Amino acid sequence: MPSFDIVSKVDPQTLDNALNVARKEITTRYDFRDSKTEIDLDKKASIIKVTTENSMRMNAIVDIIITRMAKQGIDAKSLDMSKEEYASGPMIKRELPVKNGIDKESCKKIIKIIKDSGSKVTPAQMDDLIRVTGKKIDDLQEIIGLLRTKDVGVALQFINMK
Repeated sequence: MPSFDIVSKVDPQTLDNALNVARKEITTRYDFRDSKTEIDLDKKASIIKVTTENSMRMNAIVDIIITRMAKQGIDAKSLDMSKEEYASGPMIKRELPVKNGIDKESCKKIIKIIKDSGSKVTPAQMDDLIRVTGKKIDDLQEIIGLLRTKDVGVALQFINMK
């Protein structure tokens, strides 16, 4: 029986490349001249740590990061933007956790969307991924197209099409 998996993962090397390009852009921009701006990636915890002098620069840096991630093919939904910036002496810091895996609520939304579509496929939740099986590959491709049009709150990738 044909099947595919729905996952939400970010390739750490691609993310690192996007952040390197963002760092290079910040060093060459005129409005960041003589600023003490840092962008660090904690690969083990999957957290982007940004440090700068004021909130205007912080917003510009976050926009640069999102733009560079999009050019590398990483969806902006994979960043958790809920944490606010906080002061640390004369600097402002912000942590942007990278989401990996699909949480329970998003799994329920995705499974409900698949079941409500009326297609003859069966979704099954397995830890942080969803496996969808069906009798025809056309039905599976229809589900992929449907999920690409819906907003479930997380970046989705479709892998292991068999």
